Amino acid sequence: MNFDFSPALISIKVTLTATTINFFLGITVAWLMTNYKGKWRGLIDGILTLPLVLPPTVAGFAILLLIGKNGPVGNFLSIFGVNIIFSWYAAVVAAIVVAFPLMYKTTMGAFEQIDPNILSAARTLGASEKKVFWRVAVPVARPGIAAATALTFARCLGEFGATLMVAGSIPGKTETIPVAIYFATQSGEMQIALIWVMIIFAISLTVLVINNYWESYKKNQQRGFGG
Repeated sequence: MNFDFSPALISIKVTLTATTINFFLGITVAWLMTNYKGKWRGLIDGILTLPLVLPPTVAGFAILLLIGKNGPVGNFLSIFGVNIIFSWYAAVVAAIVVAFPLMYKTTMGAFEQIDPNILSAARTLGASEKKVFWRVAVPVARPGIAAATALTFARCLGEFGATLMVAGSIPGKTETIPVAIYFATQSGEMQIALIWVMIIFAISLTVLVINNYWESYKKNQQRGFGG
């Protein structure tokens, strides 16, 4: 059996890049939306959450329209000789779009649980909004942000539909683990498909279990300080 490990390396590269971008993008947008009380809040929140309920192929089609050769972003990048469609960068874009709502919604839920008096006290003591965000809000919401990051990582790792549409399945270049599983199954290579299933199962479970133990550790630590 000829087994190629490149899908694992591509998946890890895509997942780590997309999760890192989603981490900073998600907590920033979540914080802005937590503090935004305008009349467009419902509409904006709906748009930001939309990829969570849309079929991944629809999200992939929308990304294709945006970054494809005839799309606005694709046209702009072509001026500099850059074409990201059917590259691992396109897989990163697909993973960011599909996993973003998990990072955004979970983090916003954590921000909304913060006692407003804590934030008001920081502002009263002269802290700028930037300091209130990084020194107060983010540390207090850390367990929720950690959970959001773990879910985002798992979602990026398992992304299939949108990735296949915008990055394709080029062995050694854009073929991720879920795509490798699909094509191995289609070609009747069930042993290879099973190995990939076990690998992605093990990685996802490990990330979620580590996050659960970390959350328990932090809660016990807080109880220790409280007691």
